[in-house]
Amino acid sequence: MPSPTPGPAQPGHTPAGPDAGRRRTSADPDARGRRTPARPDAGRRRTSAGPDARGRRTPARPDAGRRRTRDGYRAVFAVPEFRAVFAAHLLSSLGVVVCEIALSVLVFDLTGSPLLSALTFALGLLPYVVGGTLLSAVADRRPARTVLVVCDVLCALAAAGMVLPGVPVAVLLLLRCVTAAIAPVFAGTRAGSLGDILGDGELFVLGRSVIRIVNQGAQLAGFAAGGVLLVVVPPGTVLAVTACTFVGSALLLRLGTRARPARDAARGALLGASLDGTWRLLSDRRIRALLLLGWLPPAFVVVPEALLIPYGDLLGTGPAGAGLLLCSMPIGAITAETLVGALLGPDARARLTFPMGLFAVLPSLGFVARPSLGWAVVLLVLTGTGISYNFGVDRWFVAAVPEELLGRAMTVMQAGRMTIMGLGMGLAGVAAEYAPLQVVMAAAGVVGSVGVLAVVLEVRRTAGGPPSACAGPASCTGPSSCGGSASCGGPASCGGASCTCGGLAAPPPPHYLSNDYGE
Repeated sequence: MPSPTPGPAQPGHTPAGPDAGRRRTSADPDARGRRTPARPDAGRRRTSAGPDARGRRTPARPDAGRRRTRDGYRAVFAVPEFRAVFAAHLLSSLGVVVCEIALSVLVFDLTGSPLLSALTFALGLLPYVVGGTLLSAVADRRPARTVLVVCDVLCALAAAGMVLPGVPVAVLLLLRCVTAAIAPVFAGTRAGSLGDILGDGELFVLGRSVIRIVNQGAQLAGFAAGGVLLVVVPPGTVLAVTACTFVGSALLLRLGTRARPARDAARGALLGASLDGTWRLLSDRRIRALLLLGWLPPAFVVVPEALLIPYGDLLGTGPAGAGLLLCSMPIGAITAETLVGALLGPDARARLTFPMGLFAVLPSLGFVARPSLGWAVVLLVLTGTGISYNFGVDRWFVAAVPEELLGRAMTVMQAGRMTIMGLGMGLAGVAAEYAPLQVVMAAAGVVGSVGVLAVVLEVRRTAGGPPSACAGPASCTGPSSCGGSASCGGPASCGGASCTCGGLAAPPPPHYLSNDYGE
């Protein structure tokens, strides 16, 4: 599933006031034409300014919300609404993991087919592309709380349907597809709502970090809890428990979060709006580069993870050794995510983005030597630490996306990440049919290093240079006029004015996204 906020202030906007959770405002320009600086307490709800001419968020001044973000994760949990979101996410994440295990066991009991049993896991990833592409507009066109509650209720009904006696295997797999298609909409809506709850500053970045920690922790605790439950009760009972976790999540979100209006009040067909939003995101070079940075490292990280069971069999480790291998990567991820979020400031976390994104795929190279169980665990733990690169990706991504597309953008990010991970797992299995396991795992490190490095260079280019030229007519606001078809290459092309290109404006590049990312 899937991942942004600003640093120093961008001239031209300031943080909104106390009602910033609903709409953004900016102060009047001073004598030099600049906006007044952010209020020191802006981090309480919004630590970034309103959208610029392109609809993108401009960053808050460096000290906005400093008093709150200095406390790290404690400041995040000091927000009551976030505590409700955290508890709900913990419940639903455990429910998803336990559901996968119980459904896999149930399908195997009914059919005796390893293929169909494994298919229940694959169906938890591949339908993401459907929900992320065709339903993403729901995240912006409907109130966030309503979307989240309805998604949880639908997942609870799907899990309850799996419990009914005599349900055909095909229907069980179809219900699994339903929950998987809903997942990216839920994840994208929740990610967008964190901006309303925590603001678009460092609290948002840390809140996203907590969500990732929950995901990794739920993977460990869910597998353990699911295994224990299946020892003492049948799979159907475990699925009933899963339905209850979704209901509990829905109640927490309904009672523990505030009702807010939809982010995008436009009317029209959801399908068309979803496809149009996805096209707008992918056609923007900066956003496209950040999406690839969010997708590519996980695509290669999952290759060794997908082959751990056969690799454990190759080493002769037995079930205990295989379980240790499977736990290693989440342990590394939780440790790194927690330490980086708690001990490092926003500048240091941003500087880690590129090195850790590249480092995430490098430990796979060590599998070429066919390491023993101990060394394999070390390599996997190191791989898991690469998750910390997401701090910077989250920060830059939310700054690059127009306000009205934020929910769709987070949905597309999550859907793309999960889909490409599913494809990576499948291709790893195919490759392992024709090549030794250790060669396939090491090859992922080689190809991944080249791919991630290319994306890193593209992200740097889009951060440091002017936006790309418009393909159509452009208009300017400010001291001069473009006069028809113009290139929106920054302030020079319009005499210091802002260019608007077909609905998306191309202002000069924010100074906080400099090439060295040192802010």
